[in-house]
Amino acid sequence: GLEPVMLTLAEEFLERGIETDIVLLRREGELIDAAPSRARVFDLGVHRIFASIPALAQYLRRRQPSVLLSATSDPNRAALWARALSRVSTRIVVSHHSMSLSSPKSSLSNWTLSQLMEFAYPYGLMRFTYSFADGIIAVSEGVAANISQSLNLQREKIKVIYNPVLGPKTFRRAEEDVEHPWFSDASIPVIIGVGRLVDKKNFSDLLRAFARLSSKRDTAKLAILGEGRKRSELETLATTLNVDDRVWMPGFVQNPLKYMARSDVFVSSSIEEGLGNALIEAMATGTPVVATNCKGGPSEVLKGGKYGKLVPVEDPSALSTAIGKALDGQVQPAPRSALDRFRRGTVADQYLDILNK
Repeated sequence: GLEPVMLTLAEEFLERGIETDIVLLRREGELIDAAPSRARVFDLGVHRIFASIPALAQYLRRRQPSVLLSATSDPNRAALWARALSRVSTRIVVSHHSMSLSSPKSSLSNWTLSQLMEFAYPYGLMRFTYSFADGIIAVSEGVAANISQSLNLQREKIKVIYNPVLGPKTFRRAEEDVEHPWFSDASIPVIIGVGRLVDKKNFSDLLRAFARLSSKRDTAKLAILGEGRKRSELETLATTLNVDDRVWMPGFVQNPLKYMARSDVFVSSSIEEGLGNALIEAMATGTPVVATNCKGGPSEVLKGGKYGKLVPVEDPSALSTAIGKALDGQVQPAPRSALDRFRRGTVADQYLDILNK
C-alpha cells in the first residue's frame, strides 16, 4: 500500500544525500520500525486529518522544507491549507494512490462546519484547493484519468509515476524461508492473494472462485495474507463454501514475498486498484498472475494481458477458470524486463524531476 511506497522513496532520497523528513499524524502502526534510521520522523499527535492543519503549519514554519510530498486526497488538502496558514515558500506536490478521492472515516458529530463543507461539496472545493498545488502525481493512467474527470482538471497537469515497488531487498526477501507446510510440498497447488480484507479487494469472489476450482482439484490450497474489517465475513463464507479447511488467513504478514515466491499462482480479485503493488511483487517473484480487469492499474501493470491473465470484475466463474489455466501452466510468469517501470531508482528519478522543479 501507500505507506511502504513513501518509506521506499524516503530511503532512496536519503541514500542520494537528500535530507528527508517523515511527517505522521501519529507515530503508530505495523511499519513504524521500518522508517529509515537517517530520516527525521515528526509525530503531529493528532487523530484526524483536518485537525493536523495547525500542527503541520507549525512544522512547516519550523523546518521550512523546500518541498512537501503528500499522498491521498485528505492529507493533500490538509498540506495545501497548512502551507497557506504557515505562509512559507515550501512547494507542495500532491499524489494519488487509489481510485477514491475522498474517504471520511470519523463520525460526523465530531466534524467542524468547514470539514462538513469539504465533503458536502468535495469536488468543487478539492478542485479549488488543488489549484494551489505545485505538482499532481497519479500512480497509474487510470487514477490520472479519474482525477482529471472528477475534478475537471487538465489531464496534462497530472504526471503519472508508477510506484517504487522493487528495490535492492525485494529479491532477498523472496528467498527467505517459509515454515508453513503448504509452501514446501510441491504436490500441493497453492493459490495466494495479498491485501487488506476490505470490500474493494473483493476476496469473497476469490473464495467463490476457489470453491469452484477445489471441487475438481481437491489438493489445492488458498492463502490470503492481510488483515481488515471483512475477516469474520470471509471466514464465515469459507465455512459456508466448505473450503475453510483449505484456506489459510494468517493476518498481516511483514514479508508476503516469500509466500508469493512459493505459490503456484497469485490472484488479484479487486473491484478497483490504484496500481496493484502486490501484483507487481508477485510478478517479481516469478509467479504467474491472474487479475480482474478492474478500474485503475492492473491492466497497465499486465500490459493488457501480455504479462498475466485478465478476467472480468465480479465474475467468480471466469476467475476460477483463469486460475485453473495458470495451475496448468497456460499463464507464463512475467519477464524481468516487464519490471523495469517499478524499480526504486527509476521511480525516484521521476519523482525528483517534479520535486526539484
